[in-house]
Amino acid sequence: MTAYSILVAAHGSIGVLALATFWAAAALRKGSALHRRFGQAYLLAMLGILITAVPMAVVRYLQGQLYIAVFLGYLVAITANGVWAAWRAIRDKHDVARYTGPVYVGSGLLALLAGLGVLALGVHDGSPLFIGFSAIGLYVGYDTLNKRLHRARLAARPRWWLGEHYSAMLGNAIATHVAFLAIGLPRLLPAVDGVALHYFAWFGPLLAAVIAKRVLDRKYAAARPAATVPTARGAASSRAL
Repeated sequence: MTAYSILVAAHGSIGVLALATFWAAAALRKGSALHRRFGQAYLLAMLGILITAVPMAVVRYLQGQLYIAVFLGYLVAITANGVWAAWRAIRDKHDVARYTGPVYVGSGLLALLAGLGVLALGVHDGSPLFIGFSAIGLYVGYDTLNKRLHRARLAARPRWWLGEHYSAMLGNAIATHVAFLAIGLPRLLPAVDGVALHYFAWFGPLLAAVIAKRVLDRKYAAARPAATVPTARGAASSRAL
């Protein structure tokens, strides 16, 4: 086996682990010890996916496979934003200023630039897939930077950190399932490969995530829990910066 084939095998194995731990965490009672453990395992798996995907994208680019390289690089960009936000939303739930710090802003800029790059490539080559899928990076980038600029408004939302957490996890799920359906499944079952699968692979997870977010937003908005009060440092920083 070559070094690249070993890398691909490791990437695929970690991807299977990510799928399993995501659905385990999703099925368990939110906030339970098992939910947290599987969620942590999922984010660690996603970190492994990011680490292995970067050299894979570079190799594909050097081999002249531009679209696959861009696809992998784009998923890395939007997933890095989601992994960071999902983790830090819980860790920094009492301090919105810390949550929306430099890494948060940097990940938003990366997602925005990646979205613009995919959009430009899609327009140049007339690819509806790339044009449509660029919307995720553009939205993630805009939303991240907008929340940084208006983080006092974000802090005023009841349990803002919870919405940030599950929104980021849904974003991660989009990347996980798109990669599996677009790359993994056709290799496992070549007979199902085709144009219809490619469109479903790219837009099916996106549609499912949008629906899931609306359901979760309504569920937690209906509960109307008491707002989590930011720390004095967090609130003061939000007003000062």
